Amino acid sequence: MHQTTIHFPDLRLSPRDGHKLRGYFSRLFGAESDLWHNHESDGRPIYRYPLIQYKVVDRQPMLIGVGAGAQLLVEHFLEVRELEIDGLRLPVHSKQVKSRKVEVGVNGNLHRYRFANPWFAFNQHNYQEYQDKPVQERQPFLERLLTGHILAFYKGVEHWEEEKILVNLLEVHPLMAKFKNQPMLMFRGQFVTNARLPEYIGLGKSVSRGFGTLCPAGANLSGFPGKER
Repeated sequence: MHQTTIHFPDLRLSPRDGHKLRGYFSRLFGAESDLWHNHESDGRPIYRYPLIQYKVVDRQPMLIGVGAGAQLLVEHFLEVRELEIDGLRLPVHSKQVKSRKVEVGVNGNLHRYRFANPWFAFNQHNYQEYQDKPVQERQPFLERLLTGHILAFYKGVEHWEEEKILVNLLEVHPLMAKFKNQPMLMFRGQFVTNARLPEYIGLGKSVSRGFGTLCPAGANLSGFPGKER
């Protein structure tokens, strides 16, 4: 799978500015391709895994493209000379691009990842289901959700996985984070899986705004404490 990452190392933004990055680049390039914004010309949303994602990780803005989105970032890299956030123009004096082929799919190793940005796990229906479960059943429920999010990513990049995906959540902590000015239950933490996932892609809801962004959290592990989902 083709992945492109663009960093702006000299700029610092708020973690909540991911959707503002999305708005800026959608205005700049969105007439060319709906991959920049995932909306039809009449404003209706296109329900698919976002192939271009906008992140603020450790206060550093970045763009992530996968598949066809990766090629669009390469084509427009040189055109990005400034960012505009809340009407303030920020000159881009330095930018870094990394474009490469990455492996995805289940293999014989186990991989550990952490959520660099909060994981937005729930929609309206499964949030209530989670709240209704006894405490001891909540982690297995979250692991099933995360497995589904990994499968949604694979489907979005046209990878069809035949092997079982294993997931075990580690050190997961709930927190309340703002989404469209409303507090939402989300999670920080780490997990182990046999699925290979590219760094900085997002899992869960609203990944185009930066939620659920992954970073590697250590070397491959041996043994697996979890269950098949």
